Amino acid sequence: MDDRLFRDAMGKFATGVTVLLTENEGETHGMTANGFVSISLDPKLVLISVGHKAKFLERVSQSKKYTVNILAEDQEHYSRHFAGRPGDAVEFEALAEQPVLKGAIAQIACEVVSEYVEGDHTLFIGKVVDLRLEEKNPLLFFSGKYHQLNAVETVNS
Repeated sequence: MDDRLFRDAMGKFATGVTVLLTENEGETHGMTANGFVSISLDPKLVLISVGHKAKFLERVSQSKKYTVNILAEDQEHYSRHFAGRPGDAVEFEALAEQPVLKGAIAQIACEVVSEYVEGDHTLFIGKVVDLRLEEKNPLLFFSGKYHQLNAVETVNS
């Protein structure tokens, strides 16, 4: 199967945009990712997927902690910054003594409980130790482009 075809097919799944952060020796490191999923309510666990070429892999392997920052629609600049195109200054806050991005719609602090090497990625399962939410619209990613919600409709069942 052609790699480009596979990538294009995976791009048809609309996702939110996250920035993963960790801290090593007082320095904050991060990467933009959409490989994020909630996997358990009891205990509260989430999974991140980090490519083996990413510098972030070594950082989170060492710290055994990470935060997931689900970006708001006005935070595309953070996504681009942590995808390797630095721009404006980044505003950090702290949650459970870990760095998080100011203004993210969800900030989730985790401690790594398991690591699995699968293909060209390592999957980190994190136990959620704290979280913080804001009521804003999310930044979305679909077919290689950023998108915003136009309107949210309530569907009654």
